[in-house]
Amino acid sequence: MSAVPITLQLSAKDMQAFNDLAKVVPKAVAAAQRRAINKTLGWLATRIARDASRQERIALRAVRQRLRSYPIKGNADSGKLWFGVNAMEASRVGKPRQGKAGVSVAGRRYQGAFYKKVYGNKADIWIRTASKHFNPDDYPGGASAAGGTSSGWIAENDDRFPLAKAKVSLEDVEGPFNAWAQKADERLLVVLKQELNFELHKYLKGTTRV
Repeated sequence: MSAVPITLQLSAKDMQAFNDLAKVVPKAVAAAQRRAINKTLGWLATRIARDASRQERIALRAVRQRLRSYPIKGNADSGKLWFGVNAMEASRVGKPRQGKAGVSVAGRRYQGAFYKKVYGNKADIWIRTASKHFNPDDYPGGASAAGGTSSGWIAENDDRFPLAKAKVSLEDVEGPFNAWAQKADERLLVVLKQELNFELHKYLKGTTRV
């Protein structure tokens, strides 16, 4: 699946600035860095999902399913946020409604289409490729060879009624994704300072007791 990634890692300058403190309380600094990166990943995911959902008129839950967060674990020093941008089944972007003229979902209309289970146990939005309303732009995936299948396309009843599945392009979600990615480093530094302050207070409080 095609994807757009964000990788979060402290800059060399920031790392050097915190190395001094790390010499005194290395475990505390490592913990602060880990929490800061993981919290920033969550912050990014929330805002990217919200903006992509609004821009593309896609249900928020469907956008979140395309976001994958890989927080720091163990001795790793970077975390990642991944967004799959392959076309999404139109039936997932909202609640499909079947009408006499076709199917509507999240402000989109698929004239001549129908919403039903064809294969498997999940209903999707389909159209017969012979229909006068068939538009390849609304049913991406490419044509299939006789007797075969390819993404989005299937053959029903021995190829007598070829069908195409409605999908929604996610290519434009790179806009909000990149916009928030540009703010990631600044946000990471803000959260890191908060986490280091927390660790420092905890450290000083401990030494005071001693």
